[in-house]
Amino acid sequence: MRQYSPDLTPPWKKPKSVPEVPADPGLVVEEPGTGFCGAVIRCEAGTVTLEDRFGKHRVFPLEPRGFLLEGKVVTLVRPSGAAPVRPTRTASGSVAVPGARARVARAGRIYVEGRHDAELVEKVWGDDLRIEGVVVEYLEGVDDLPSIVADFAPGPDARLGVLVDHLVPGTKEWRIAEAVTSEHALVVGHPYIDIWEAVKPSSLGIEAWPRVPRGEDWKTGVCRALGWPSENTGAVWQTILGRVGSYKDLEPELLGRVEELIDFVTGSGGA
Repeated sequence: MRQYSPDLTPPWKKPKSVPEVPADPGLVVEEPGTGFCGAVIRCEAGTVTLEDRFGKHRVFPLEPRGFLLEGKVVTLVRPSGAAPVRPTRTASGSVAVPGARARVARAGRIYVEGRHDAELVEKVWGDDLRIEGVVVEYLEGVDDLPSIVADFAPGPDARLGVLVDHLVPGTKEWRIAEAVTSEHALVVGHPYIDIWEAVKPSSLGIEAWPRVPRGEDWKTGVCRALGWPSENTGAVWQTILGRVGSYKDLEPELLGRVEELIDFVTGSGGA
């Protein structure tokens, strides 16, 4: 006699099976109901705790077909014999994603005034930027910023963020930034005359950045005041950059502005 399955559901109506994936620490998944994306930091009986790039935690139930992994539906399961381990961090303080591939570059960009500025952003935020698919380009100056923004033609799917040195009310830089009016472009800046000042003096073994008289080249004046070789400020900068290990070596006035630009260009922040 033929044996019939008690399940009379037509094959085309049955849900497709999805892979089961161990919720190992550091695995980055998305909970589709809330859109929360984060790395696994803890997996207990029936629940998993995720941490996003800002350090925010959310606890979700381990339900079948409950998460997205690289855009595909998966069922997270508790790892066998795995103890909770906090994931490591990138230089910016974000959750590190082991083995993560760089995302295809977005149409949006971040422009940074100065080569040294771009090198510092790359060193501290480079891992985050590659995962987000954000390309950083440096500007030699911002005198022509309104026309540069106009040539870029920012839009909803191609936002432009710009980081400017010495963006203080009343300065030339401030007036130039005010002339950029596109809702899809964001110009922010730090208060320092040069990006060198964004590095904490304590990270360099000095008490403070010296004051340089108006009219004197700032980098040259700093080197002379500190007894550093002033004939090659590029080499001095490489030494300074080498002392930067993470966001902890930078002033908060710079940290907040770079994070703001990343959020803007990726659509995580307000338009």
